[in-house]
Amino acid sequence: MALDEPNRVVYNLSHPPNQVTIVSGGGSGHEPAWSGFVGDGMLSAAVCGDIFASPSTKQVMAGIRSVPSNEGVILCITNYTGDMLHFGLAREKAQALGYRVDVVCMAEDAALGRAKSGKVGRRGLAGNLLVIKLIGAASQKGWAFERCRKIGELGNSQLVTIGTSLDHCHVPGREAFESVKEDACVVGMGIHNEPGLRTISPMPSPEDVIKEMLNYLLDPSDSDRAFVPFSSSDNVVMLVNNFGGLSNLEFDAMVNLALIALKRDWKIVPTRIYAGVLETSLNGQGFSITLGNMSGMAKAMYLQDEEVIELLDAPTNAPAWPKNGFNPVNVNKETEELRNKANAAAEDKSALHKGPATPSSLIPALRQACNAGLEAEPTITQYDLQMGDGDCGEAVAGVCKSILSNINAVESNPPPILALLESIGDNVEDVGGSLGAILSILLTAFTNALSKATSHENKPLDIATIATAASTALENLKNYTSAREADRTVMDVLIPFINTLFETKDFGRAVQVADQKADATKDMKAKFGRATYISDDGSDRSRIPDPGAYAVGVWLRGLEAGFGKS
Repeated sequence: MALDEPNRVVYNLSHPPNQVTIVSGGGSGHEPAWSGFVGDGMLSAAVCGDIFASPSTKQVMAGIRSVPSNEGVILCITNYTGDMLHFGLAREKAQALGYRVDVVCMAEDAALGRAKSGKVGRRGLAGNLLVIKLIGAASQKGWAFERCRKIGELGNSQLVTIGTSLDHCHVPGREAFESVKEDACVVGMGIHNEPGLRTISPMPSPEDVIKEMLNYLLDPSDSDRAFVPFSSSDNVVMLVNNFGGLSNLEFDAMVNLALIALKRDWKIVPTRIYAGVLETSLNGQGFSITLGNMSGMAKAMYLQDEEVIELLDAPTNAPAWPKNGFNPVNVNKETEELRNKANAAAEDKSALHKGPATPSSLIPALRQACNAGLEAEPTITQYDLQMGDGDCGEAVAGVCKSILSNINAVESNPPPILALLESIGDNVEDVGGSLGAILSILLTAFTNALSKATSHENKPLDIATIATAASTALENLKNYTSAREADRTVMDVLIPFINTLFETKDFGRAVQVADQKADATKDMKAKFGRATYISDDGSDRSRIPDPGAYAVGVWLRGLEAGFGKS
């Protein structure tokens, strides 16, 4: 690409003169549109105006001259007054100079409807990028001028777009700008800070927002907005555009909700999905959904659906177009067979159901331990807020609730102990964080060691077998963390607890040691985790125990108390 800096024109140096030239552009602030879509198979040139303002006629003329073509020039114009006037005047001037130039007006907004858009027509939103991709690929395939123009014009009859946003964007250097109140969102939002169709308050759920947006795009009974007919048998593409201010996580979640609703409510599964930061509204906290009926486009062009899809799939080196690869998938049968075997083996729990029965005292003890953990959650959270990000208490409460739900469901007919331990391992694994990972590894290794001892070595399920399995599990855990005693972590409790249990075969004594060691962490300096970032400033937080160590100590005390009651 090259830059005509005085005229703010980005153009493609490799565009050949025997292909139709495609020029588009508009106000800045919509990056990466349109300069990001200059490249082989898309725009030949992009003309950039001031923020949210059309480029001048002079600039558009510079764009036309930058990529000469013997076949002709198509100006792709989003339907806004300034753009239509300046690009239109450039067309008149270029024709007077002998250029073959024509216009494709890109207008696919469905929000305002026929009544509100009136004589002006629909706004041009992010759906214009599909038009540009289709025309650009057609040009590169050597399509004639009129045929390229026709497929571009079909964008208006086969595309619909609607946007929604939590707020207006902030134009740099401009102090005053309209804002949307906190507990509201705007449906039908444009990309220039103009008001939308309606403001919804209180804030609807994401699912409700998506449902309303799709109704505006697809409801055939809405005579004001039923611009494009869709059926479940049509070949439909979807383009979802981030206005610039949504995080990837928020944005992708909305894309996923749209796909779910399309399939559930409208029986539509898009053939192609383009999603990302494509045509922004500066830092606008919103997004738009565009649906295109490729079957309708193919029929109007006397083509097969696949031929239109080929234009969308055609390669382009335009830097901002999503680099999706749609090559045919050849399923590797050997890998598929191995995968099926692996999945079947993972589902086979028969070995776990052949081990020792679950002792009658275990479930009441687990319940007591989990209740103790829940009662301690506020204290654990308070400790963690001083030393970290405050999520330890929430994680402990989460795993305790999961275990309680699990044992409540099986209490009347508990499975063998190995199966129960594996299901509890699943509960712990769902917690996340370093504490969850350490406990998951320990519990998994313990279950494996206990299975080997009781199922293969025919050892009894007694305190000696349990202590030996715990010791084996601890040694396995040490392979995954270098934390040891005196490092101010949960290992300050787990190591002495398991070692004491292995040496003494006395569960009560081991819990007593764990309790003492948990309390002793308040005098230690952290060597792992976020707590290492805390300065040693002599404040109260230097006299509190490690939250994870404290939590495990509480849980073990509860477990011991539960065994005592049974």
